Amino acid sequence: MTRPTRPAIYFNVHLVSDSTGETLNAVQRAACAQFENVQPLEHNYYLVRSERQLERVTREIEAAPGVVWYTISDSGLRARLESFCRERSIPTLPVLDPSIAMLSRHLGVAANNRVAGQHAMDEDYFERMEAINFTLAHDDGQNIESLIGADVILLGVSRTSKTPTCVYLANRKVRAGNIPLVPGAPLPDFLEKMGDKGPLVVGLKISAERLVQIRRQRLISLNQDDAGDYADEEAVREEITQANRLFQRNQWKTIDVSRRSVEETAAAILNLLHERRGYP
Repeated sequence: MTRPTRPAIYFNVHLVSDSTGETLNAVQRAACAQFENVQPLEHNYYLVRSERQLERVTREIEAAPGVVWYTISDSGLRARLESFCRERSIPTLPVLDPSIAMLSRHLGVAANNRVAGQHAMDEDYFERMEAINFTLAHDDGQNIESLIGADVILLGVSRTSKTPTCVYLANRKVRAGNIPLVPGAPLPDFLEKMGDKGPLVVGLKISAERLVQIRRQRLISLNQDDAGDYADEEAVREEITQANRLFQRNQWKTIDVSRRSVEETAAAILNLLHERRGYP
């Protein structure tokens, strides 16, 4: 007997940060992924560093109660937000506090409570920005002539998450570019000749069933009913077969992204890159 599907649960999540909100977004999505049929309605408030900015935040929280996750270093703003939520029985969570407290106990050193301390403009920051600029300039087959300067080149048919994976890698200081595999379109000459001396080439594989599903959802989001062979199952299978033959012929590393998240795909690529560079 088939169990009935439980209706989706929608709830408000207020993410309040005095920085870019990256940490809050990552934690919130990881937590919500552990619950089936749960749909958080995100309300994002970034760079909240003044009383006036916090007033706007509290007005919106009051208008759409839910849960509040925050990363705020200023003790006065924290106290005001916590007091506001406590008076209205709105659950709050200072996301970084447990990690900071544990490190403080272990190291025997008090935290400095710097705003956006992880975003200091040091050498690491500029390396990351350089990688991001490279990736944006070499997205979707752009600037092929300078793609040889990449650390990683991703190949894959349309809708295999090449761009978001490259951006994720760039945030890890990896110069990543990608080339879409389009039926009938030739690849750059250098790609199949450079062997192990050039960038790491990774082919992104995907099942035909999954790709058809993704492409059909894409057409629906664009309000398009028909796009030729784009989501035709037979055409998609042939497209994937040709891509897989290309990967095998050149003995390129491959990753199946059929059921992988962007983060999982990027982690697998980082492992391949570390192995190639001889890292432990």
